Amino acid sequence: MIELRYSSGKLLSPEVHKIGIMAIGSHLENHGAALPIDTDSKIASYLAFQASIRTGAKFIGILYAATEYDYVKHGVHMSADDLVKKELIPTLNSARNNLNLEAVVLVNGHGGNMPIKDYLADIEKELGIRIIFNNRIVEIEGPHAGTGELSMGVVLGMADESRLNEHCQFEEYPEVGMVGLPEARQQNKGIDDGACQVENEGIVVDLEVGENLLETAITDIVKDVQSILN
Repeated sequence: MIELRYSSGKLLSPEVHKIGIMAIGSHLENHGAALPIDTDSKIASYLAFQASIRTGAKFIGILYAATEYDYVKHGVHMSADDLVKKELIPTLNSARNNLNLEAVVLVNGHGGNMPIKDYLADIEKELGIRIIFNNRIVEIEGPHAGTGELSMGVVLGMADESRLNEHCQFEEYPEVGMVGLPEARQQNKGIDDGACQVENEGIVVDLEVGENLLETAITDIVKDVQSILN
């Protein structure tokens, strides 16, 4: 049997090979005129991949499905229970078995995936691995499809800058800032606050903001990997 050289390459430690980094986002969700429907998944994947490059941890891809709160209607999602039992657990189990993983950092790029956190203790017990849920980008990016996400989209090259003026036509694109989603605004004060911010301040492209958001999130994921090693 071939002896693998676990010390080769740029690594925090040879022990980092026991850690996987997986993105979780949303592939089927409206993001206005300038951003694609898989914006959350692309951002989460970028962050997870960059963190794996910097640490040497295993990049184990992305979960194909996502969940969402019932009152937020801007995409196609499944229930949190189905997501965990039918998608997340089988995917993590396969990664664990094939790569001998002992821990996984889940890099979340979609706010609607927050209910997954309620299942983590049970998943850890069932699979025998440690799981860290990194939600940093969701915490700092601001309103849905707003300045933060749009700026990151431009930095990453996935935004259509020719459609920026169209992006804030809320009657056509009610999901932008969730301005035109009354049920979500009524049910969630944070969503309403973000919608009010977009209504009052508008949305702009700021490359410095986009770059800083991405770097802040990557740095936070790297810290999670370091915490596992320590």
